[in-house]
Amino acid sequence: MFASIYSMQGGVSSSASFIAASGGTVTTSGDNKIHTFTSSGTFSVSAISVDLNNLTYLVIAGGGTGGIKTGGSTAPGGGGAGGYRHSWNSETSGGGESSETGLTAAVQDYTVTIGAGGANSSNNERGTSGNNSVFGSITALAGGGGGHWNTGGGAALAGGSGGGGTYSGAAGAASSPTQGYAGGSGSTSGAQASGGGGGAGAVGANASGSTAGAGGAGLASTISGSSVTRGGGGGGTYGSTLGAGSNGAGGSGGGGAGSTSGQAGAGTANTGGGGGGQNYYQSGTGVAGGSGVVIIRYLTKG
Repeated sequence: MFASIYSMQGGVSSSASFIAASGGTVTTSGDNKIHTFTSSGTFSVSAISVDLNNLTYLVIAGGGTGGIKTGGSTAPGGGGAGGYRHSWNSETSGGGESSETGLTAAVQDYTVTIGAGGANSSNNERGTSGNNSVFGSITALAGGGGGHWNTGGGAALAGGSGGGGTYSGAAGAASSPTQGYAGGSGSTSGAQASGGGGGAGAVGANASGSTAGAGGAGLASTISGSSVTRGGGGGGTYGSTLGAGSNGAGGSGGGGAGSTSGQAGAGTANTGGGGGGQNYYQSGTGVAGGSGVVIIRYLTKG
């Protein structure tokens, strides 16, 4: 079947191609074309079909950093993953939400903004939030920074997914509208471990005594043509001068692990993963959250 195509030149032609567009790294999967943006740019639609003009997308924001302390009894929380918005193939969006409705393509330029992960935290501070990612009218919200007793009473920051809490402060809530999950709570007993940052697919784990919470799991998507998991939360850590304990693992999908013996794990680039909490006797900075990503997919022939 041949579909009518509207182009930027104002003409109408007959073609088996339904949408013509450029921008990002372009790949194909079957009868679909896929544009992947790992840095900010422009998605330019030069022709559309009257019949088939649906753009499906995955938009993930930058993840938050974990809190950082230069060692001691107070354990910083893990960073939350960036907000996760998804409309491909009925796959789940962040926070347990249903797949969203795709965009109807128009002949125009769409701004694509890739949110950076939260910047490295300074010593003895709460983690910093990431940055929003945007595709046209679709905005994914930045992941929240992990808590630290020296900032805001120890409370973590809310975000696309919330940061992990501490013994003295609450975990960060997930954003509204929902794009991820809340961080886990810290412990007031044992080595006063901290909670893991929330992930796109699960809450950050609560700490239990001297055992820090793991980052919440991310979500798998096949929009790129193969299954890739993104949006994991950062792991928490424990108060190293209060006794033995265990650090929290990073959530599947790019979350960094917490650490008391070196630099924590960073969020993986272009997954929106949260950075791990860091409680280590060494001057320096913490680790960054993972940057976001935008992936756009549409039919090219019938």
